[in-house]
Amino acid sequence: MQNRRVVVTGIGAVSPVGLDMPSTWDALINGRSGVGPITHFDSSFLPVHVACEIKNFDTSVAVDPKDVRRTDRFEQYGLTAAKEALRHSGLKITADIAEETGVVIGSSIGGLQSLLSQYDILREQGPRRLNPFCIPMVMSNGAAGIVTIEIGARGPSYSPTSACATSNDSLGQGAELIRRGAAKVVLAGGADATVSVIGIAGFDRLGALSHDNDLPSKSPMPFDKNRQGVVIGEGACVMVLEELEFALARGAHILAELAGYGQTSDAYHVIAPAEGGAGAARAIRLALRQAEVAPEAVNYINAHGTATPLNDIAETQAIKTVFGDYAYKIPVSSTKSMTGHMMGATGALEAAACIYAIQYGIIPGTMNLVEPDPLCDLDYVPGSARNARVDIAVNNSFGFGGHNAVVVFKRFND
Repeated sequence: MQNRRVVVTGIGAVSPVGLDMPSTWDALINGRSGVGPITHFDSSFLPVHVACEIKNFDTSVAVDPKDVRRTDRFEQYGLTAAKEALRHSGLKITADIAEETGVVIGSSIGGLQSLLSQYDILREQGPRRLNPFCIPMVMSNGAAGIVTIEIGARGPSYSPTSACATSNDSLGQGAELIRRGAAKVVLAGGADATVSVIGIAGFDRLGALSHDNDLPSKSPMPFDKNRQGVVIGEGACVMVLEELEFALARGAHILAELAGYGQTSDAYHVIAPAEGGAGAARAIRLALRQAEVAPEAVNYINAHGTATPLNDIAETQAIKTVFGDYAYKIPVSSTKSMTGHMMGATGALEAAACIYAIQYGIIPGTMNLVEPDPLCDLDYVPGSARNARVDIAVNNSFGFGGHNAVVVFKRFND
């Protein structure tokens, strides 16, 4: 059963740099930043005034008007991305495949803004004024549930929650469902809407956020010696994964093969990565092993690259541990330099960047990297995108709690 191959046939996205995957990709290869002043709420009393918000989002594109007040932003983003992914794949979930179609869409936090707003209503107006859907709006499996209902998927459906590794875990676990024969199709990815008062204030208290409010487009600064930290983002990315034979039988256009998945835990610290990136290195090795890929065959790594002092160094060390001297020959870039950190959605969007790099032969650059940290001395594709043939790409995601999830994509060859 482990010989079943898993391919990607469709991708949808809602990101701070684009409301669909084509516009997001165009922004990534042209270096357009999604960082700007916070508009979702009044941030004047906070030390951080910038974020990577979703701009000009039209709920009517994917959400029935009667459901807008019943859903949180993260659920709306997830449903929009899922519908785009299905359109891109050309697949319709009909009755004959509904029971073999799964949905694995995770969220790191769920409906954070809905939790806050409903608590304010409870405190100020009493329990009878609560939205009857307040719990479904808050629960982190909300996007998966709504997508399942909307498309009529009756196979396995659930929501991984592993902080910033969430949607890489969704992709990997969605692929495992197909490999073990539990599904032929899985919609997999992540959605989050963490740009809220408590989200910004809470992450700032951890010391994780950049305070560069005056020049927002110059932040975040992954791998730069002057980096200050994360810029919070939001959005969703969902992929259609299919069992290879099923995809070929219906004549699907295959974007890439999801060939490997590695998952480990640091067991070290709830915030800081393990020293030397040990857990991350093990996850990379496991993913390469499942993909049956030698380290020297990798052409591109999309880094977790959060622009925090500890993470960037630990990830660099992990890459060196796995790839040895070859690490210096691999282009490594952080698209968070443009999208910010989309939390539970970030892994899937960065995985999409890997797939598009394979498809189009373009590696997105790492923006705002001017003076590399001496301890971060790899080829981070500074400043602008680069033309290159990419046959094998690795996507790293590492989350609070010591969660590490890595996925490997191959150019599809039948």
